[in-house]
Amino acid sequence: MRRLTLTVEPSHHGKQVNTLLRRELALSAAAVRRAKAIPGGITLNGEGTFTNARVQTGQILSVAVGDTSLNPAIEAVPGPLDIRYEDEDLLVVCKAGGVPVHPSQGHHGDTLANFLCHHNMQQGLIAAFHPVNRLDRGTSGLMAVAKHAHAHERLQAQLREGILVRTYLAVCEGVPSPPEGVVDRPITRQPGSVLKRMVAEDGAPARTHYRVLERGHGRSLLSLRLDTGRTHQIRVHMAWLGCPLTGDFLYGTELPELPDRFALHSAALTLRQPVTGEEIALTDPLPPDLSHLLLED
Repeated sequence: MRRLTLTVEPSHHGKQVNTLLRRELALSAAAVRRAKAIPGGITLNGEGTFTNARVQTGQILSVAVGDTSLNPAIEAVPGPLDIRYEDEDLLVVCKAGGVPVHPSQGHHGDTLANFLCHHNMQQGLIAAFHPVNRLDRGTSGLMAVAKHAHAHERLQAQLREGILVRTYLAVCEGVPSPPEGVVDRPITRQPGSVLKRMVAEDGAPARTHYRVLERGHGRSLLSLRLDTGRTHQIRVHMAWLGCPLTGDFLYGTELPELPDRFALHSAALTLRQPVTGEEIALTDPLPPDLSHLLLED
């Protein structure tokens, strides 16, 4: 069980436990409630305490933030994992294109969630599945996954505040005009479809920065950065520009040489460790099956 600790400083003397949990350890109200529900979840000098207790200088405040149960709908199944970073609170995995993130109809044991639950089980860790930056099945690349709800809350806050930065590489059909710009168009679900999205004035705000890096074979290599995280955002915005992603079966044209995927890759993640605040920056180059799309036959 992951625990956070704090040595009570003179400036903290006389304050309530709840105040230190919220202000010094950055726990949300929900995280405090979860800790209170765990026997021994909140302690002072190793003894259980109430959140309205007053602390004294030199005492050790400790709180449990780890998960106490697994996702009952996700079976732990061994499978390939390319883990690029891991600590007590999160990991960053490089997902292969075509691998689903969540179990769904037809995919109950071959998903990233299944593989990570097995990985955690092998480590003796009780951890539900907490994806931070979700990737479509057809997207490859870097994806952060929290190991407990507190880390997930902190990383989600980083997404909202623009601290967690996601940069993608993509190959699209044609050349966007202008070659660098911002697509600031709202996105909503397309009527009559449970999957497809579209640009519409009554949709949710969505903002995508793009820049052409290379051109070849009638296509463009793009660098893209998201200010928001709408479902299919990059795919919808590039199709709206008239340059759908290469191989995108839903918004463009499927390619036989890209089975179960399209030309979108999560190439860089920058975030702060949710407990220590240390910056973590990771990159992953465009995979060969996508870079080949820019080469002449």
